[in-house]
Amino acid sequence: MVSQLSEMGLLGPDTTYIHCNYLSDDEFRLIAESGGMVSIAPTVEMIMGHGTPPTAQALAHGLKPSISIDVVTTVPGDMFTQMRFLFASDRLISHEAAFAAESQEEPKLLTCREVLEFATIEGARVCGLADRTGSLTPGKQADVVVLRCDHSNTYPIIDPVSTVVLQADTRNIELVFVAGEILKRDGKLVHGDLRRARDLAASSLDYLLGHTTIQPNWVQSAPGHAH
Repeated sequence: MVSQLSEMGLLGPDTTYIHCNYLSDDEFRLIAESGGMVSIAPTVEMIMGHGTPPTAQALAHGLKPSISIDVVTTVPGDMFTQMRFLFASDRLISHEAAFAAESQEEPKLLTCREVLEFATIEGARVCGLADRTGSLTPGKQADVVVLRCDHSNTYPIIDPVSTVVLQADTRNIELVFVAGEILKRDGKLVHGDLRRARDLAASSLDYLLGHTTIQPNWVQSAPGHAH
């Protein structure tokens, strides 16, 4: 499809290509030459059969990907999960290639710092927001996530970057600023009615299940016998 878009003159720097699992080297080259961007949703891609996350292929063509989620009803919607899946999948591929080649040298491996950049500044860049957010830089809006790292899953800290990418999760988020406004303090959301949100989600689920003839497999115990 990328080749077809190129023939139609529709490639450009304002386009983000999602997944890209089965793109050829020529298609990655076309994206890079046109200034296009790539976003990888590693968890969904592996679970739902999209294919192997193409992190290495993107990087080989000078394309630093952002990390996306895709379907939050299928996979966790937090960036910690996505970072770990992307990190693990890319390293698995690198190690397997080295074993297959019977190489005695350490393969080139993706680093935790690269993955953290994919989840932050590259995410902002892909969304056209790199001038406002994605990094702690003078002149940008005050978007800050503070992690508490004295919990058992993060302590003691050897390397802060690898701790964020490989150890931390949502329980460690202590404080969140967006454009200088506090949205989370002491590990709890400052605004929003979570109980009402849960009630609305439950009501929506009941409605959907009541208006479909196909029940999800977790509802059925046997054909024609739903819980």
